[in-house]
Amino acid sequence: MNPQLQYQIEQFLYRKSALCDAQDWDAYLDLFDEQCEYHLPQWESEHEYTKDPKRGMSLIYYSNRSGLEDRVFRIRTGKAASTIPMPRTLHQISNVRVKEREDGQLEVKANWHTLYYRLGQAEQFFGHATYHLKPVGDSWKITRKHMLLLNDTINSVLDFYHL
Repeated sequence: MNPQLQYQIEQFLYRKSALCDAQDWDAYLDLFDEQCEYHLPQWESEHEYTKDPKRGMSLIYYSNRSGLEDRVFRIRTGKAASTIPMPRTLHQISNVRVKEREDGQLEVKANWHTLYYRLGQAEQFFGHATYHLKPVGDSWKITRKHMLLLNDTINSVLDFYHL
């Protein structure tokens, strides 16, 4: 693996996390390709999760970026009661692995851990993520984000900004 590419991908993921933590929604959304698939499957059993979002249950599934754009619209307009007040978040990324795909994109796997504070309570979510990234200029666009939520007991709200 090219160490420079590894570094650039890690910096891209750190930037994505920082933008989400800062609630800089325009810059955050700009990291996603318009046709980006965004999927957080539901666990079917202790070790099996929904593979096909069109045939099984998902906690979150957007077939393109418009789903994320809609969530941001609802946050900004106050139409999502579940986001009032918005939580403070801290995203951590680790164990980043980069692999080149035959279609010219990159497949990036990483572990993630999000700590958040809302309404007097501190909670956390953690799991694995797989990204497909296509090169655009000197950066990338996310064409697919697939997450596995490992602590799938959800005590309050779960939304894209937790992942």
